[in-house]
Amino acid sequence: MVFHDQAIDISNNINILNNSLKQIGYDNEQAIHTEPLIRREKPYQYFQPNERRAIFSKLYYFTLNCNIKYKSFVFHKCEYENKFKLEARIAKELSQFIRDNLSVFQEYEKVIVYYDNGQHELNRILNTVLATQLNNYDIRRVIPSDYRLFQVADLICTLELLRIKTERGQLSNSEEKIFHSKRELKRDFLKGIQKKEF
Repeated sequence: MVFHDQAIDISNNINILNNSLKQIGYDNEQAIHTEPLIRREKPYQYFQPNERRAIFSKLYYFTLNCNIKYKSFVFHKCEYENKFKLEARIAKELSQFIRDNLSVFQEYEKVIVYYDNGQHELNRILNTVLATQLNNYDIRRVIPSDYRLFQVADLICTLELLRIKTERGQLSNSEEKIFHSKRELKRDFLKGIQKKEF
């Protein structure tokens, strides 16, 4: 989850990101999807490793320079005997997080959740949890290419997965081509992003 106070204007940050992407030949109309970017899948199949790392880095530094915070939740499907138990665990952790930080959320007139409905189960969990925990919230459906902060959430999920994989010594060939080594990945990306944690 990526948190942004909409009273804080980030349009200048977005313009800087868009201009820097344009300079390296990336089409600003497309959302940056970090997993396909790393794996050299469409629409990144013609970009070299250094170009893909540059795109990743631009989004990463945009994230660091924006006045945002994030909260990451990690669940391993294999630890749950069925999807209902997994969904229950997600709902429980999300509810607990909101309860623990209720005073922060109550400072705002309204909490607006932007989501693309990519995972229907998650959409249902969000609606249920927010309805029981917050008085004034709204959920808006987004198109990922229209919202850079939605792409930031994707980046943070990728970095969280990379953190887990480095701890297990399981970086793929594609990941090693972009980040070169566990040490470099930790130094250049994982350490910095933790400063934005909620």
